[in-house]
Amino acid sequence: MQITYWNEAAERITGFSSQEVLGHRCSDNILRHVDANGINLCEAGCPLYTTLCDRKKREAELFLHHKKGFRVPVSVRTSFITDSQGEITHGIELFTDLHDKDLTDLRIKELEKMALLDTLTQLANREYLIREFATRFSEYQKYEIPFGILFIDIDHFKTINDTYGHNTGDEILKIVSNTLLGNTRSFDIFGRWGGDEFIGIIRNIDSIFLQNFSEQIRMLIESAFIIENGKRLNCTVSIGGTMVVPGDTVEKLVDRADSLMYESKKNGRNRIIIR
Repeated sequence: MQITYWNEAAERITGFSSQEVLGHRCSDNILRHVDANGINLCEAGCPLYTTLCDRKKREAELFLHHKKGFRVPVSVRTSFITDSQGEITHGIELFTDLHDKDLTDLRIKELEKMALLDTLTQLANREYLIREFATRFSEYQKYEIPFGILFIDIDHFKTINDTYGHNTGDEILKIVSNTLLGNTRSFDIFGRWGGDEFIGIIRNIDSIFLQNFSEQIRMLIESAFIIENGKRLNCTVSIGGTMVVPGDTVEKLVDRADSLMYESKKNGRNRIIIR
């Protein structure tokens, strides 16, 4: 199916201009939708293709590929156009950005004012994360509000830098950070701990939620990619996660998550250990 119409909203959500997509298929390294399980719907289960086959309109929440490499959560609605004989001539796919961009922009402006923003990734920096830890521990000790953390490290990041250069390495860092910014709850905080390490502080959850949440993040990062000299380039992450327990300090909590992340790497990378 070739793309024959592409409006300004599509350009804004995807980063692709109409000149870049008209005449192409969405599977040509453009949208390449994946579902919540990471299944590439261009290869199996495309909602628009299915609608064209059975004439049933559909609506689904998916993740499309942004031009800059990261995944964007969207609501997709499919329909079709027929000619005077009732034959289908065109398929229609409308997608709506589910990410609260205004809230993210406001958060970024607030962090910039406080000099607590990592300028490359647009995530909170280490100093802000330390302040956030203090707030979460205070809530936990006074009101028993639980929280968990995720320690995220990009797999083989040094090899990426050595092979493709530091500019490409920076783009990989942006893929990860934009995925975290665009696919997490507004009151959770993700920040760059240092180098290719990220920490997420996830509020008011249990270990089951932390497991499912981190698995979705892992999948979305794995399915994101950039095009480097005509070659598709992506990355994976290893994640260690843990819930706060009585007697914890920031150091104990972070060290425990860090150790679990290294355990994930030892077990083959691109995986999660929550404990």
